[in-house]
Amino acid sequence: MKDDLASKLKMLRESNNWSKTDVQRRLNLKTLSTYANWEYGLRSPDNEMLAKIAELYDVSTDYLLGVTSKPTSVERNQEEEEFLKAISNPELKRWFIDLSKSDESDLEKLRTMWNLIKGEQEGGRKK
Repeated sequence: MKDDLASKLKMLRESNNWSKTDVQRRLNLKTLSTYANWEYGLRSPDNEMLAKIAELYDVSTDYLLGVTSKPTSVERNQEEEEFLKAISNPELKRWFIDLSKSDESDLEKLRTMWNLIKGEQEGGRKK
């Protein structure tokens, strides 16, 4: 189980493009070796720290411990699933990233335009 946890810690860290130092800081650990030893499989975090790691990576503790192969134990609601499906499209993902960097005035213009488009698609009526 230690090796499974160690490999998951490494995979999760690398998938976020974080260094071990980044994770150490995010978990408020005093020394880098504490985290490194978990990732090397030499030691294991206690339950409290395991919960913090799960929160940091947005996965379940069951996933970290190898109880389940699914990263999240809670079923995602339909809206989250639709969003994840939408951003799997590279074109939509690019738009989402651009939108997240926009200022509020640009977002308001986009909302207005989107409402107009949706209104036209619904026979010219606004919701």
